Amino acid sequence: MSSLTIALISAACIFGGVLLGLCLQNLLPDHHLSNDSKDTVKLGAGMIATLSALVLGLLVSSAKSTFDTMNAEITLSGAKIVYLDRVLADYGPETQPARELLRHCVVASLQMFWPEEKNSTSGMAAFERANGMEVLQMKLLELKPATEIQRQMFQQSQQICSELRQSRWLLIEQAQNVLPKPFLVMLLFWLTALHMSFGLFAPRNAMVIVVLFICALSVSGAVFLILEMNHPLSGIIKVSSAPMLKALEHLGQ
Repeated sequence: MSSLTIALISAACIFGGVLLGLCLQNLLPDHHLSNDSKDTVKLGAGMIATLSALVLGLLVSSAKSTFDTMNAEITLSGAKIVYLDRVLADYGPETQPARELLRHCVVASLQMFWPEEKNSTSGMAAFERANGMEVLQMKLLELKPATEIQRQMFQQSQQICSELRQSRWLLIEQAQNVLPKPFLVMLLFWLTALHMSFGLFAPRNAMVIVVLFICALSVSGAVFLILEMNHPLSGIIKVSSAPMLKALEHLGQ
């Protein structure tokens, strides 16, 4: 399921807890809603609220760290691509086919992760099948350095190309990280139980229901952000394509 679908299900479950709590007001005997009962329920709700807030905070922080790490990887890859193009330019005109292939790889990557329209050639699956950097490195191995400067340029280009290939597989492996389902289910249970306790002793009027509905949406929004930022190269919230676009702008100059 998509992040948005899971967030909507979470909102429905959490607000369902609110409605269940409001309904239980009429079903429970009066002594279950006494002041002593309220104090006990509030104590339990406080404990669940603390657990939920702690877990949500840690998950948001972890997801933001994943997002920032991926953004840094994209920025670093863009810088390496521009540097590789400059090294090949310094090598000599015989590297022109390799530079054109490098440009083609960047264009293909932009189409995979930031396409105007999604299709079978976009997304992480397409990126995993791509082998443009491997072909580029094999093409660079065909070069025959004739001078000491060309030998240095050749070694640098091979090193950068190897680093770009390693970064590619790092992006692929990082995309496999998923939030465990039991963890998500338990968090959703805590949040639903917490909001049910809110509804259990809340006055039954439109303003209270609207406020609790907004609370449910806010918490499910946090779940949405966590799921989205855990996959920075897919979904609605993505890392910026600006570093790669800037790299593409400087290729071939």
